[in-house]
Amino acid sequence: MTLPALGLGCMGMSDAYGPADRDESIATVHAALDAGIFLLDTGDFYGQGHNELLIREALWSRRREDVFIAVKFGALRDPEGRFLGFDSRPAAVKNALAYTLKRLGTDYVDLYQPARLDPAVPIEDTVGAVAEMIQAGYVRHLGLSEVSAQTLERAAAVHPVRWLQIEYSVLDRGIEASILPAARRLGTVISAYGVLGRGLLSTDWAARKALAVGDYRAHLPRFSGDNLERNLALTGVLHDIAAEYEVTATQIAIAWVLAQGPDIVPLIGARRRHQLTEAIGALDIRLSSGDLARIRNAIPADAPAGTRYAPEQMRMLDSETGAV
Repeated sequence: MTLPALGLGCMGMSDAYGPADRDESIATVHAALDAGIFLLDTGDFYGQGHNELLIREALWSRRREDVFIAVKFGALRDPEGRFLGFDSRPAAVKNALAYTLKRLGTDYVDLYQPARLDPAVPIEDTVGAVAEMIQAGYVRHLGLSEVSAQTLERAAAVHPVRWLQIEYSVLDRGIEASILPAARRLGTVISAYGVLGRGLLSTDWAARKALAVGDYRAHLPRFSGDNLERNLALTGVLHDIAAEYEVTATQIAIAWVLAQGPDIVPLIGARRRHQLTEAIGALDIRLSSGDLARIRNAIPADAPAGTRYAPEQMRMLDSETGAV
């Protein structure tokens, strides 16, 4: 499985972070492909199918074989967008894939992954259903998202797991204890999302007065009250190093993730072309061992205030990842 150094996370073009501009979103997808960022990450529940339809529109003039499309499935939502749980039964896997293929206008997806562990369904059953779709030619590779090392190993015993998508940034390093070592033992790529700490590590956070209407971060403990100020204070070291390199704090945060190993592919949630251009600039930055140590010392793994999800969402995570 060949992947670029960065991937484009497309969720924000349809969901979660407030209104997005359709034309600018499509232009951003085109700019990513033109820059060699051919990995597009989506989910069938992003905007209740809107994101897959947007990607179809963006790709209509492109060759299908030039794009790597990764799709998450299994999340259940009501008409108001509220999450109801997850369904990863084998029949649900195949049904969701059928709808995804129609919305994307393609006869296969490059990687298919359950969005979260369904506690009511053994992971072996879910993986087995995806493996059947791989054998049938509708899927090329199996992925997982937000699972523990134990779950990853159980899944890999049924079928090779090509990547594990999970949150990883200088503010979220919980995978380093057991999940990352397990992935490396199994030859599983880490597809790292949240590399900017959902915006806390970005250059322009200080300029924001308030979160936009519909921005789900307003409900996250890490962005609430005193927690937000405490977490922003941790990021000063990134701004200091950025000034020394004459780059941005966003680029230093991405460069930090890139420096953790070639088997980690950061997903950039850019909704606009200027955000994508800034992110791509991180590929030219080589942080020294001294820089990396300085960042780790300034932002200890247990320093961030507040959990990364609201309590009801934390309960939906696989036990080990819920602790990070």
